[in-house]
Parts: sequence; C-alpha cells; structure tokens
Amino acid sequence: MGHWIEARRNDGTAVRCYRANAVGDVIGDVVIVQEIFGVNEHIRNVCERYAQAGFNALAPALFDRVEPDIELDYTPDGIARGRAVMSEIPTADAIADIAAAVDACGSMKPAVVGFCWGGTLAFAAATQIGDKLSCAVSYYGGGVANLLNSPPRCPVLFHFGEKDQSIPAETIDAVRKALPDAPLYTYDAGHGFSCDARASYEPESAARAFERTISFLKANARG
Repeated sequence: MGHWIEARRNDGTAVRCYRANAVGDVIGDVVIVQEIFGVNEHIRNVCERYAQAGFNALAPALFDRVEPDIELDYTPDGIARGRAVMSEIPTADAIADIAAAVDACGSMKPAVVGFCWGGTLAFAAATQIGDKLSCAVSYYGGGVANLLNSPPRCPVLFHFGEKDQSIPAETIDAVRKALPDAPLYTYDAGHGFSCDARASYEPESAARAFERTISFLKANARG
C-alpha cells in the first residue's frame, strides 16, 4: 500500500506526495499528475497500478497550495469545486510542485503522466523541465494546444478521446500537426475515459492506452 511523503520545492517548502513503491524489479519512476479532483482515491489507485507494473509512483497534491486534503467526487459539485481551486493555482506553481516530486524520485529520471488538467501540466512539464524527465504522457489535456509554441524537451505521448466534447477535433489536429513525431492516439471514447470512477469510463480504451503508456515508459526509462 502507498503512503504519504514530503518532497521539497526549491525554496525548501514541503509538497505532500502520495507514493506507491514498485512491486518486484524497478523499471523506473513516474510522477502522476492529478485531475481537478485532487489526489483522491482514484489517483491513489492509479499510483498503485503503476507500482504493480514496476514503477515507483508519486502524485503531488497540487491543491494543497489552496487548501490541504482536497479530495473531490466526479459529480457536478465536484467539477465546479475542482475548477474553482484549479483557477487559483498558476501553472508555474503547479510545475514547481511537479518538479519537487521529480527531484524526490532520486537518481533515475522519472516519467510524468497526467490526466485532464494534469495532462496539460504533463506537457507543460515536458516543455519546462523536460531535461529532468525520461518522457511525458498526456491524457486528454485540453490546454496542450495553447502551449505548442514551446517545444517539449523530452519524448511525449498523447491520448485523446474522439467523443471528448471539451477537446474538439481541431485541437487534436493542431497537436498532431505541431508535433508530427510524437505518438498520438485517439479512442472511441469521451473525456476521462481512463478513469474507472467516472461514468465516461471506457474499459477497452483505458486498457489499450495503459498498455501503450507502459510500453512508452519502458522504452524511455533511463537513469
């Protein structure tokens, strides 16, 4: 089972991170970046799943900058609260917290895998601190298209849902055009298709995306 640790920002202040240790031989480290619902039960379970696949997984609690211990459900009220909290956190602050988690991984260059808001932040991390990363994976990051002027500094993989009403096809096409060498997969699914706590969960698409992600992480894992 996972546990909470404290990472440190460059200024010495603490960042709470949920950590799940790899089971068996360690392939590498991965920083899991939350959705707009906090490091809730689902994100902790994601960490455990990556641990079962051979990765030490850390999920920084980005919402702690606003209020500690925020864990939201996938309900209209949870979405509204999550969006409100997210709006109070500048991207630079979120990247600083992700960087703290990256540094806490130790000597191995970790991957970053993010979902929804975290999918956008995973790509932002690739453009800003990519030299510290083995690779980055963005699941349905709606804000990625706004960041394409800055090239990623590590390999990046994208997953999008073809039925995602919050991310139009034009946005996906813009990402594909700007980064033609980056693997980008689309699925017959909506937003949040990888989250088994959502009504939009699509098991087949989620399994395929996870397999592709693990293969990508393994191919890019390095010290």
